Amino acid sequence: MAKIEQYAAVGLSPTVWGATERSDIQKNLDHIHDNLKAATWLSSLELPVKLAVVPEGALQGFTDEVFDMDHATYADEIAIDVPGDETDTLCEYAKEFETYIVASAKERAGSKFPNKFFNTAFVISPDDGLVMKHRKVTPLLPVERSVSPHDVWDAWVDEHGDDLDAFFPVADTDIGRIGISLAIEGAYPEYVRGLAMNGAEIVCRISCPEPLVANDGWRVQNRARALDNTAYVVAPNLGTYYLTPDEETPVDTFGGGSMVVDYRGDVVAEHDYGAGSSYVGAPIDVEGLREYRTSSPLTNWLKDLRTELCQVVYDRELYPKNRYLEEQPPHHDEYAEEVTQARIDEMVDRDIWVPPYHEREDESSE
Repeated sequence: MAKIEQYAAVGLSPTVWGATERSDIQKNLDHIHDNLKAATWLSSLELPVKLAVVPEGALQGFTDEVFDMDHATYADEIAIDVPGDETDTLCEYAKEFETYIVASAKERAGSKFPNKFFNTAFVISPDDGLVMKHRKVTPLLPVERSVSPHDVWDAWVDEHGDDLDAFFPVADTDIGRIGISLAIEGAYPEYVRGLAMNGAEIVCRISCPEPLVANDGWRVQNRARALDNTAYVVAPNLGTYYLTPDEETPVDTFGGGSMVVDYRGDVVAEHDYGAGSSYVGAPIDVEGLREYRTSSPLTNWLKDLRTELCQVVYDRELYPKNRYLEEQPPHHDEYAEEVTQARIDEMVDRDIWVPPYHEREDESSE
C-alpha cells in the first residue's frame, strides 16, 4: 500500500436553482463546473486538490420538500438515475480536474421500488468513475420525503444484506477511505459511527439548513463527529438558493459555514456565507490520521467501545421500519399527524420522556 501524501480537499458552496423538471439540472451542473474550477485552481497553489465535495441539493435543489410535491410525481419528473447522464457529467469533471468528487442527487429507486426515489450520495474517481453509492438512511424529518433503506427494510435487506456495507458504505481509495454523511445524518452520532466502524477516515457531511447553522448546531455536530470517530469531516454547505430557475430573488436558506474539521476535532478551515458561491479548502493528512489512531492511548475512542453496552441502548424499535414498503410517502400535514406526533406520544408512553407540566396537569385533573 503506497504512502498517501498530503493533499487539499475543497468543499464547494455553489449557488443552486431549484429544479422543476429534469432538464433544469444542467444549469446547476454548469455552475458546479465553474465553482469547481475556481476552488481547485486556487487551492492547488498550496497542495494538489485530490477531493472535491459538493453539498446536498446542488444538482436539483429541494423542490420536493419546499413545495410538498407528490412523491411519485417527483420521482417521475425530476429524480435521476445513478449512474446516468448527470453523473456522467460529474465523471468528466473528475477527470478534467484530476480529483475525486463526492456529490448527491434524488435518485429514482428502480423497478424494485416503483414510483419512489432515494436521496443518494456517491463517490466518483477521476480514473474509475462512479465507485460507491450511499442512500440516505434518515431524511430531514418531518419535511423530506425521500425513501430510506429503513423505510423498505425487508426488501432492502433481502437484496443488500444487513451489514455495515448495506447502510454505511465506505470507498477505499488511493486518497484514503471515504464515507458520506448526507446532511441531517450528521445530527445522529450513530450514523457517522457506522461509517467509522466500517473504516471511514474522511467523512463528507454535505449540507445543513438553517436554523442549525446560526445556532451553531452544524458546527458542534461536525466537530463532535470528527472527534468522536478520529476522522476528518469535510462539510460544505450550499450558497445562494433560488427556489426555481426563474426566481429573481434568492434566499439564504443555509447560512454558509462550510468547514473542514481534522481528526482531533479542530476546525482547520471555515467559510461563512458569502452572498453567492464560494468554497472552503484545507490540507488532508491521511497518514497523520493513521499514525494518530494507532498511537494515541486516549483519544482514538473506537478501540474502547464496549459494544454489548451499546446493544442494550438500542434493544427496542422506535421509528418503525417498512413504512413505505407498500405505501408512498405522504404529504407534510399527513406525516405530521401520522408519524411525528405518534412518535412523540410513544416516547412519553414508554416513559423515556416526561410530558410538559400543562399536559401532566390536564391528566391529573381527569
